[in-house]
Amino acid sequence: MQVGLVISNLPFVRNKLSSEVLKQMNYIIESAMVCLMFVVGLDINPVVFIKVPVREMKVAMAGFLTTFIIAFLVTPLLHIPIVNHTVFYLSLSLILSGTAYPLLARLLTDLKIAKSDIGRFVLTSAMLSDTMSILSISVGFIIFDPEDNFKRRKVNEVVTMIITLVIEIFLAAMVAPVIMRWVNRANPAGKPMTGSHLVLALASIIGIASIAPLYAKYSGLLSAFLAGLFMPKEGRISKMLINQVKYLFTSIVYPIFFFWVGIESNLSRFGAGRWRTWKNLVFLFFITLIGKVAGSLISGVMLGFHWRESIEIGLLLSLKGQLHVYLAILARKTKLISNSTSIVMVFVTLLTIIYTPTVVEKIIERARKRSPTQRMALQWHPPGAELQVLICVHGTQNVQSAINIMEISQGPPEPGVMVYLTDMVELTDKISATLVHEADETMTVTDPEVLEMRDSITRMVEEYLDEGGEGVGLRRMLALSTMMNMHKDIIILGEDLMISLIILPFHKEQDADGRLNGGNQGFRNINRKVLRNAPCSIGILVDRGFGSTRISKSSVIINTAVVFIGGKDDREALAFAERFARHPGVKLTVIRFLLDSNNDASVSTRVPKSRMLSAEHEEEMKLDDEYFADFYGKHVAGGHVSYMEKYLVNSGQTFSTLRSLEGHYALFIVGRGGRVNSVLTKGMNDWEECPELGPIGDILSASDFSVTSSVLIIQQHSLRGELQGLQDEFSIM
Repeated sequence: MQVGLVISNLPFVRNKLSSEVLKQMNYIIESAMVCLMFVVGLDINPVVFIKVPVREMKVAMAGFLTTFIIAFLVTPLLHIPIVNHTVFYLSLSLILSGTAYPLLARLLTDLKIAKSDIGRFVLTSAMLSDTMSILSISVGFIIFDPEDNFKRRKVNEVVTMIITLVIEIFLAAMVAPVIMRWVNRANPAGKPMTGSHLVLALASIIGIASIAPLYAKYSGLLSAFLAGLFMPKEGRISKMLINQVKYLFTSIVYPIFFFWVGIESNLSRFGAGRWRTWKNLVFLFFITLIGKVAGSLISGVMLGFHWRESIEIGLLLSLKGQLHVYLAILARKTKLISNSTSIVMVFVTLLTIIYTPTVVEKIIERARKRSPTQRMALQWHPPGAELQVLICVHGTQNVQSAINIMEISQGPPEPGVMVYLTDMVELTDKISATLVHEADETMTVTDPEVLEMRDSITRMVEEYLDEGGEGVGLRRMLALSTMMNMHKDIIILGEDLMISLIILPFHKEQDADGRLNGGNQGFRNINRKVLRNAPCSIGILVDRGFGSTRISKSSVIINTAVVFIGGKDDREALAFAERFARHPGVKLTVIRFLLDSNNDASVSTRVPKSRMLSAEHEEEMKLDDEYFADFYGKHVAGGHVSYMEKYLVNSGQTFSTLRSLEGHYALFIVGRGGRVNSVLTKGMNDWEECPELGPIGDILSASDFSVTSSVLIIQQHSLRGELQGLQDEFSIM
């Protein structure tokens, strides 16, 4: 909106717009708003009218009434309309009492709290508040004419409107379902919609919604809302209309709408130099804010809510949206209010949106504090419990390596491993247009390319399971989101499924010459965010042909090495290696890098460092020795795992030793960081190409390293601080 206001108010832009262009733009916006109001009505769940949610209704009604009363008492003192009229103040009070339900639903969904208890509560209350506001205005429109200074309509006009609205509602509730059911039966989900059937369905909808405006001069906006409200919500047609209109608005209409708002809101006539302008801005904003918050506090006392929750609910319910902006512009065009007042109302709407992310952030912070902490890592995984692993793939190119990860992760057949194979699919406008809303509030992807990719991945994995995936359970998952938010979906999956290890593909892929390409920066950012907000241990797999040969139990296929320097991440890497320490298809070697205390070159570096070791570092070194000794006793002493030690002086020798391992192993497993003995890695961070891999992982993944050595970098789950992720349906109320 801000961009539209600024660009459309630039002098050279306004001068190039002819009256014909503005006229066509008005037609587009008016038609778009009619479509939006129809979808708003169609999107409202009719169950709330049959079985009224008592708590939500109390909050919605309290916020609605308090805002209405405050607005009706205060707005006459502001002298907002050009000609004072009581009915205008009633209408303005009703508009201020509503909530932009569609916009609030979109914001809470994007901010990932729509399925939490407070999110569901707020959305239901917003839907009730919005419905009460629009229905009240719909009734008022029958009695008063806003285009004629709110004069009372003649009796015959009122009767005509009522009759046509009753007919329209009857057709929407009784006739439209018959047509929709027939079209839905003839066009089941998954098959292309027949053109003639689609035209018939749309024609019937448009015809029903046009009855009152054509025959009784009723508002097209309100008529579309009422038609949508009483039309059937289930079936392919209804879901398609909701999805397509939302997609149309997101991709096309909103930019035009905000540009139109800027054109109609001539900022040069704002009147910034008049105190009355700022008085109206402040009072209208606080009327909305105080009314909703006061109503939520009053109802919160009745329902036993904490005062913080009541304030947060009130702040979210005070949100205003596109309809309120459109009505502000419409009131100015019908000469009910001045240009300055219209711009003030647009700014008030903008102000109610600005603080919403902050409110949601506070809700999430409180939810994190209440979330139980649990160590979700391989090192602490109970031996007798099934391991839960989430393996993410970008596409079919990652499947063979994912299968090999499944094979080496399974451990003993009992209890085995449960793998949640997750497709990471970017939510584009094209895919968004194919989403189908199900009755249980879930969404199904119907995009042919995505479906084909997912089917191919499933077939490849099921083939492996049929051939010998003993001890491996499989569930298919989907992380469908924008690149900005996909990390949240992965984190939520990890927490909801009680995952111990999430494995992500590296953002770079191997080209035909064996070198890694530049990769996808979007996936790189996802990996970084998941590492930063990890709900469990995280692994990043740098694939250099790891899946080119299928690992089996019949013969040794792959040489694998674990590089152990010390620290919690290295211990986690060793814990993962323990899963396949006795796998017949894997020859495992553990390489421990130790500081050479007998070399004089290391004394100047080592001694001062040792004096500075904290109690925490000493405890970490003790844990390293204990854990390694346990691993050695279980696997190395019995000859199942090879072992070698490398005594080094500094990070330079660490680098050269790692380079000497090139070509010897098909898979390296290393810890990301968290090391106490930093002498052996000191300075490596200064020239890391990919810091998310850690110093050792970055060296082994470098473009000039082996083209046949894959690398798995592991970061152990840390319990320090609050949990960064939250379950999808977290509860704080």
